Amino acid sequence: MTEPKTYDCIVVGAGPAGLTAAIYLARFRRDFLVVESGASRATWIPLSRNHPGFPDGVRGKTLLGRMRRQAEQYGAQIRTGHVDALDPSDGGFRLIAAGEPLFARKVILATGVVDNEPPLPGVEEAIAKGLIRICPICDGYEVSGQSVGVIGDGAPAAAEAIFLTTWTDRVTLIHVGPPQDLPEDSRRDLAAAGVELVEASVDSVVLDRRRIAALCFGPDGPRKFDSVYSALGVTPRTRLAIDTGARLDDGGRLFVGDHQETSVPGLYAAGDVVRGLNQISTAEGEGAIAATDVHNALRMGR
Repeated sequence: MTEPKTYDCIVVGAGPAGLTAAIYLARFRRDFLVVESGASRATWIPLSRNHPGFPDGVRGKTLLGRMRRQAEQYGAQIRTGHVDALDPSDGGFRLIAAGEPLFARKVILATGVVDNEPPLPGVEEAIAKGLIRICPICDGYEVSGQSVGVIGDGAPAAAEAIFLTTWTDRVTLIHVGPPQDLPEDSRRDLAAAGVELVEASVDSVVLDRRRIAALCFGPDGPRKFDSVYSALGVTPRTRLAIDTGARLDDGGRLFVGDHQETSVPGLYAAGDVVRGLNQISTAEGEGAIAATDVHNALRMGR
C-alpha cells in the first residue's frame, strides 16, 4: 500500500494572508498546498486606497488575482475546496478537503472572518458600490464631510460611530439593538462627540444613484445618507482550530505567539482570524511571518 503524500505545509485560505504565505513558501522551495474556498472578504472591496504601492487604489479582486499569479509563478499549487476537518496526526496534521484526506507537517490557517451584515435586501449591491462600508480604517477618508449612518448594536457600534468623526461631523448611529444594549457611558460619549443617536430598526436599503437610503422606523421616518457603515461585528472562522484544541483570545480569535504559531505546535494562523487591525497590509505581514517560521522550523527539524 502506497504511503499517503505528506506536504511540508498546507495553507487554508487564499486571501491576502494565505497568498502571501504561499508566495514565501514557494520561494523557500517548500512542497506545500493551498486549499481555498473563494470566500476571502477582500473580494468585496470595490477599491482599496490605503494599501501601500497603489496610489490610485486597487480592487480587492485585482489584488488577489495578482498575488495568486505571483504565487503560482513560483510553483504554488492552489486547490479550490472546503476543508471540513483538521486533526493533529503523527507529528503533523490530517485534513479532509472535499472528502479527500491530506497530510502536512505544518498548517497555516488564513481562514479570515465573516462579516455580520444587516439581513436586508440590497446589501450586497450596496457593498459592491461602496455605499455600505465595513472598515472605517480602510476607507473613512473617502467619507470626509459626508452624511454617514452607522448601523450597529451596543458599545462597539458607538465606538465605531465616534471613530468616524475623525473625518466628518455628520455621523448618525442607528442603534438596532435593545436600548439596554447601549450603556450609559456610551450614550454620553456619543453626545460629547456630536454623534446623533437614532434607536430604530432598519427595514431596507434603497440605492439612489450615489446616495443610500436606510429606512428607519423612528420619529423622523426614512433617513438618507451618503454612506452607511455596518458595525455589527464579525464571526471569526475558527472551527478548524478549535477542533485541534487551539486557544482563543478574549475576542474569540486565535491566540498566536510572536511568529504566528497557535497554542498547538505546528499550527499557525494569520490574517483576520487573528486579533489585529483587519487590514490587508497586516494580514500580508502575518502571512510572511508564519511562512518564514514554518520554513525555519522544518529546516531545523522541528
